[in-house]
Amino acid sequence: MSGRSVTVPPLVLASGSPRRAQLLAMLGLDFEVVPPEIDEGFASYELPSAHAERLAREKVEAVARARPDALVLGSDTVVVIEGEVLGKPVDEAEALEMLLRLQGREHRVETGVAVRGPDGRLLSTVEGVRVRFRPFDRETALAYIATGEPLDKAGAYGIQGYGATLVERIDGDFFAVMGLPVVRTVELFEALGWRYSFRGFEPV
Repeated sequence: MSGRSVTVPPLVLASGSPRRAQLLAMLGLDFEVVPPEIDEGFASYELPSAHAERLAREKVEAVARARPDALVLGSDTVVVIEGEVLGKPVDEAEALEMLLRLQGREHRVETGVAVRGPDGRLLSTVEGVRVRFRPFDRETALAYIATGEPLDKAGAYGIQGYGATLVERIDGDFFAVMGLPVVRTVELFEALGWRYSFRGFEPV
């Protein structure tokens, strides 16, 4: 690189998820939060992984229209069992149905992540993780639902909270299950020309 200084663009998180914001803060990054307004409906012809990647890209594109100057990051997570996507439960009854379906079994979490730079380039990928729940009964599921944690999460659980007590094992990136595959994210930014420096981003 030449000796000239380069202004690092602001980082914008295209998500209202407190878990994703928590992960960016953990990495020491300064960022703005701009929740996108998009239709998150699932198309019947889509594979779950394609659905997660498409929504991650759409979130980024929606926010980038208002913030073309920024590094924009978006992500989307879906829980999949027997080929069926489990989204966020609409109420406690649906949360109970989801949890009892997942208990004692393995499912898959697909998390799409997308990044866009001020030059307009947009890159994305998907991280898949296998998760197995321990066996538990209806009373345990109801007690977990009573914490309020499951109601705003895909598959009706959060691995970083009370839901950790339901997870027997995972095969893959813990942070992807939480909502943002950290390694894939920094790799995408580097591919756009911005390297994570443990204090922020700097030009490659």
